[in-house]
Amino acid sequence: MLMPSPINTVTPIPKEAKGVKSTGAKSMVSPFAKLTLAASFGLCLTALPLAAFDTKARAAYVVDQGTDTVLLSKNAEVPLPPASMSKLMTLYVAFEALRDGRLSLDERLPVSAHAMSYGGSTMFLDTTDRVRVDDLLRGIIVLSGNDACAVIAEALSPDGTEAGFARYMTKRAHELGMSNASFANSNGWPAIGHRMSMQDLGVLAEHLIEDFPQYYPLFSEKSFAFDGRAPSNTRNRNPLLGLGIGADGLKTGHTSEAGYGLVGSAVQGDRRVIFVVSGLDSTKARAEEAEAIVNWSFRQFAKKIVAKAGVSVASAEVWRGAERSVGLVPETDLEILLPALAGSEIPAEVVYSGPINAPISKGQQLAELVLQPDGLPEIRLPLVAEQDVANAGFFQRVQNAAKVLSRRLIAGPEAAQ
Repeated sequence: MLMPSPINTVTPIPKEAKGVKSTGAKSMVSPFAKLTLAASFGLCLTALPLAAFDTKARAAYVVDQGTDTVLLSKNAEVPLPPASMSKLMTLYVAFEALRDGRLSLDERLPVSAHAMSYGGSTMFLDTTDRVRVDDLLRGIIVLSGNDACAVIAEALSPDGTEAGFARYMTKRAHELGMSNASFANSNGWPAIGHRMSMQDLGVLAEHLIEDFPQYYPLFSEKSFAFDGRAPSNTRNRNPLLGLGIGADGLKTGHTSEAGYGLVGSAVQGDRRVIFVVSGLDSTKARAEEAEAIVNWSFRQFAKKIVAKAGVSVASAEVWRGAERSVGLVPETDLEILLPALAGSEIPAEVVYSGPINAPISKGQQLAELVLQPDGLPEIRLPLVAEQDVANAGFFQRVQNAAKVLSRRLIAGPEAAQ
């Protein structure tokens, strides 16, 4: 029996579309609850263009956490000196140790001469101290303590040294998807080869938020007065905390080589944005740029339902089925992030490989709805079968095959191209 060759399209491609091979028929999708599709090939209405944020940062990365939509990327994959922002990786490893029972919050750790030797931002620890892990974590997050990082590093290092811990940090970062990360120490002290990209830091921030929600509130603490010994270093350097814009973390950084940077996150309503900036020239510039990015991220983008669960958006041809087609529906409401001022329609297409062999089960994933919002990455959302489709009987299969053959003969040689 003749078997039709696979295609990737929601509707047949017209013969007039010379040189176009199985690219998918473009359809228009409304970004509101009611979805409408235009079946004509190549139709593409333009949404209102989105003006990219003109950041002053040397490198930047902004992502909407709930939808994984990258809103801004500037030199985001370039490995750069991360300064104290790399302390977030030390914290992640420490949180893993707490989770696994290799460390406890009440445990007291000794301070080595090496840890005590660090300058810059410190807790002013010395070798006579035995410091609670809970205090060390706050000392890293709020006070940016270089010495506190080294104490944690030596306690968790495979070989008892900070250098050994840095090697483990690098290995663990790669496992978590931070492909450009390379650590020479635990705290971001300037060193050859100590590098992270802004995307790496964004990935790390997302892991901290999602993997350790029990510890994440530590990042919003505005002050920590450890033992009264450092009255000049008690305030959290994150300039966004307390501004009323939903900021609740994570970590600032600064060295002369790296400039001023911040890994931050903010929540407004049901959205969370994670952002990273680096290479700014002052604390003032860092504070202004970070606040501007947060405001832009929430004001210029909004979540919208593009298709309702169970509502058909297209249909796919069925081969050897009791029905000649099957409806394609979202299994759940499809909600995506779009420019808030976008037009009422955006370019879209439904793509599948078919005709699809029967039998087909209701809920079986068959296709993807591909959206191409202006100024944002392509979005691919799954579509499933609207209903069961049983195998066709013998005579119906013969009839369907005859119709396919007839269409091919009418279409001519170009149909096989």
